[in-house]
Amino acid sequence: MYVVTPPQRSDLGSNCNLRVYQTWKGSNIFCLQGRFIFGPDVRSLGLTITLIVVPVIVFCIFVASKLMVDFSDTWGLSIVSVAVVFTIYDLILLMLTSGRDPGIVPRNSHPPEPEVLDGTSQTPRLPRVKEIEVNGNIFKVKYCDTCMLYRPPRCSHCSICNNCVERFDHHCPWVGQCIAQRNYRFFFMFVFSTTLLCVYVLAFCCVYIRKIKESEDITIWKAMLKTPASIALIIYTFICMWFVGGLTGFHLYLISTNQTTYENFRYSYDRRSNPHNKGIVDNFKEIFCSAIPPSKNDFRAMVTREAPTPSRSAVGGFVSPNMGRGNDEIEMRRKGVWAMAEHGDDKNGGNDERFHVNDDELGDIRTTTDDDERSGRPNIHPRHSSWEMSPEVVALAARRT
Repeated sequence: MYVVTPPQRSDLGSNCNLRVYQTWKGSNIFCLQGRFIFGPDVRSLGLTITLIVVPVIVFCIFVASKLMVDFSDTWGLSIVSVAVVFTIYDLILLMLTSGRDPGIVPRNSHPPEPEVLDGTSQTPRLPRVKEIEVNGNIFKVKYCDTCMLYRPPRCSHCSICNNCVERFDHHCPWVGQCIAQRNYRFFFMFVFSTTLLCVYVLAFCCVYIRKIKESEDITIWKAMLKTPASIALIIYTFICMWFVGGLTGFHLYLISTNQTTYENFRYSYDRRSNPHNKGIVDNFKEIFCSAIPPSKNDFRAMVTREAPTPSRSAVGGFVSPNMGRGNDEIEMRRKGVWAMAEHGDDKNGGNDERFHVNDDELGDIRTTTDDDERSGRPNIHPRHSSWEMSPEVVALAARRT
């Protein structure tokens, strides 16, 4: 795997020999020279694979192989074959979910041109929120300081992967990847197939216990004691079935109403209409029948040399909408100190501190300073027109002469 490290200053001149995944600014981990992209918590993917593969191996050795004796050759072999094929299919869906671009929006190298001027100064300032119209609906898009772009509708910034992702649903630690526009279909199919696999193993474990009971003419409890592997698999699959089965039911509800997990927890469409809802049939068609949009990132492309970022004076003193905010304030949308000073939200009353000084105000400042000097009032940094020597230096010079 390839873990992206921030480029050093000495490497900036040689970026033309690097690929995009080698200079990636997000927290992603790349594999096979940028062909697979994972989240920073990709190690949890190994745990997920273990939780799927190990129970199936136990099932094939201690349950399915014994059922091959009780059933005919065709039926007995099919029990093992279905379990193995279903597991391979489940793992393929897991890799399609975890190892592909979920819909990352490429970040800008420079902030967009400011469109709004502050009412009290000449400093251009980008608005924090803009309103756009899509299919007759008005959406509010927010500016992302990290990616330096206005997020498209239904896009959100993942704090774990450090990327803006289109149609962001959630970041799943079990697959080590964001679940969003380009892998949501595979994620749902993975969860649903895992539920079916749990049901399959649970059902045939019960069949095997019943076969033992009927063949030896004993109670169900004694039959269960004769196959502890079946009991362990029944308990394990029953617990997992509630987890992945409940997750499947929840996402069926989200698909039917055309919502994401992020929107369901952050917004409430119960009291107002959902602008994305197209009806149950069209909502399912959008997820399962529509073409998956191509990735906006070519991670294996060569890095192109870009022009240096314009200076502050070149852009007319551009001020970001989040200038002065900490990273946590940007993500949690807490009001920073700069915002309190700008709006006068100080705990002690009004805050008269001004962040912009006009050219005509500089003359008043200079005049006040000159008046203070003429009136003899002390100044913080007095200015002297000539050098003055201390008495000790004068005495030492007189001795030598």
